[in-house]
Amino acid sequence: MGALDYLSNFCSATSTRSTSRSRRKPMQTVEIKVKMDCDGCERRVKNSVKSMKGVKSVEINRKQSRVTVNGNVDPNKVLKNIMSTGKRAEFWPYIPYNLVSYPYVSQAYDKRAPAGNVKNVVQAFSVPNTTDEQMTHLFSDDNPNACSIM
Repeated sequence: MGALDYLSNFCSATSTRSTSRSRRKPMQTVEIKVKMDCDGCERRVKNSVKSMKGVKSVEINRKQSRVTVNGNVDPNKVLKNIMSTGKRAEFWPYIPYNLVSYPYVSQAYDKRAPAGNVKNVVQAFSVPNTTDEQMTHLFSDDNPNACSIM
């Protein structure tokens, strides 16, 4: 049994060493809002992000002032790298219109938002157990105790 214990310790020691040696960041998409006026601004932002380690692709939509970065990157480092070009940048503050229950709440509706998007704020999401949801559940086909008149 001594030889088997030795071999099992040897195998487990090599597997833990190799996993602790390199921690890769997960593949993710980072969206950032950056105001770009000309081709030079766009090129400067794109080159600064492309030079980062782990970046797979960079897409720039100047009309929406949106930069999308795909790769194994840290979102805060991408934001800091774009801000180092002298441009004012922030994480993409908008979400699609159809994901929000109350899109016309005062803080959620933004005239400057791209078409089909609203601002991502806490008030834009529905409050659980509201009376609206309880009323719609009363007349739902999934509810066995629903109104029999329907």
